[in-house]
Amino acid sequence: MRTDHIKLGLKENWKQFSLLVIVNAFVGGMVGMERSTMPQLAENEFGIKANTAILSFIILFGISKAITNYFTGILSNKYGRKRMLVLGWLIGIPFPFILIYAHSWGWIVFANIILGVNQGLTWSSTVVMKIDLVGERRRGLAMGLNEFAGYLSVALVAFFTSWIAEKYGIRPYPFYIGIFLVGIGTLISVFFIKDTGDHVMKESLDSQVRRLKNVFWETTWKDNSLGSVTQAGLINNLNDGMMWGVMPIWLLTKNFSLSQMGIIISVYPAVWGLGQLLTGTLADKLSKKKMLQMGMLVQAIAILLFLWASTFFDFVLLSAALGVGTAMVYPTFLASIAENTHPSDRAGSLGVFRLWRDLGYAIGAILTGLLADAFNIEMSIAFIAMVTFLSAVVLFFRMPESKRDLASNQLNDPKSCITKDELERILVERPKQVVIIDVRSKEEYAAMHIPGALNFSSGSLDAFLNSLSKNVFIVTVCGKGGGRSEIAAGQIRTQGFHSARSLCGGTFGWNTVAQDAA
Repeated sequence: MRTDHIKLGLKENWKQFSLLVIVNAFVGGMVGMERSTMPQLAENEFGIKANTAILSFIILFGISKAITNYFTGILSNKYGRKRMLVLGWLIGIPFPFILIYAHSWGWIVFANIILGVNQGLTWSSTVVMKIDLVGERRRGLAMGLNEFAGYLSVALVAFFTSWIAEKYGIRPYPFYIGIFLVGIGTLISVFFIKDTGDHVMKESLDSQVRRLKNVFWETTWKDNSLGSVTQAGLINNLNDGMMWGVMPIWLLTKNFSLSQMGIIISVYPAVWGLGQLLTGTLADKLSKKKMLQMGMLVQAIAILLFLWASTFFDFVLLSAALGVGTAMVYPTFLASIAENTHPSDRAGSLGVFRLWRDLGYAIGAILTGLLADAFNIEMSIAFIAMVTFLSAVVLFFRMPESKRDLASNQLNDPKSCITKDELERILVERPKQVVIIDVRSKEEYAAMHIPGALNFSSGSLDAFLNSLSKNVFIVTVCGKGGGRSEIAAGQIRTQGFHSARSLCGGTFGWNTVAQDAA
């Protein structure tokens, strides 16, 4: 079989994974160019009102990126992930040149459509390829690293383009960065990135996740887990569209300088990007449902408090808070979708999720624009805060805890022993991630032991533990489930295996139940 040589895991595929992280940083930088310069480009170069320019840009960008996300998911299974990635870069090549040389606003609008297609193809491909590489474990960390690279790059490029624009003018110098980004991104993708189709096949052989009957509708809403994540993704980007579209206009009315605006706007994606290094790891260890709930709630509170902000410090602090909330949900969205889909359905389901998520840009721009025109900007901000809060409520009532999260919650509580029923369930769900260690003497072990349990003396146990990944779940066993196994579990936890627990009832309890059942 051609997948025999394929290994799944972050450590096992670190070279390709690292290249994909770098590529995604270039992808994010393409968006960053316009985050802080669009209002000035519209007004100074083309005489277009800033609010009209920004909102029309976000609507077109959001729709083109959303539709491209969907078809990237479908086509990547048929033609390969790498081909979609390279195609995205090739389509993006004209983008910075149009921004530099455009003589009418229509060309800028066309460039933003190109940017949406570029982002849909490239960002979607890097996301799916990273999930393919790491397999079931550490998906949250993988997505945290991916989104960290992309959105930190958004922040850095947004800051530097605003600084260059203030110092040297809005065109052409800020957009020279784009020529560098698209050039290097294309070269790395063509010559160094490898396709991950074999990794998908490898994981599919062992996957126990059910196949989706209708990928589009189950991801959109019918499946309680997938649908709950999808609605939260849409609302998240709806309020991101507010930060992108309405916030620069509002900051202009507060008489902030261009450099101050650049800092306020860039703090949000910077915290968002950096925070995902932590929140991605937490998504692998904590309840994904609770991570999503808390993240959306933090966002809602931060957006609402913008209404009372007045100083530069107020806006920077709340921008950072919004970044924290977004960091909590972004890698968790993608890890949740991957966890609840079969490897063969994954690209399509992620494409549907990213379709609705990025339509949030367009929906948010339209709603905030209508509310700002009918009432004022403050009303549109209050509305965004309200719907973000309601999204958290939907997650609370509709999204179930995944079996993996329920098991993880049990494993992370070392204060009590694990029951035979709990251990049997985990052995069924994750047989390769459980190690049972019998800490009794060789004679006791020979007389009776649990099937699959390993017997170690203290000296040989230390050497064995050094050979294990810290992600495995270790269960210690003695005769009756008392002192020896509890002491051993405590000692093992001090060596980095924080979820290690002893077995309730020990070997005798396990075998007594088995004999009674017989």
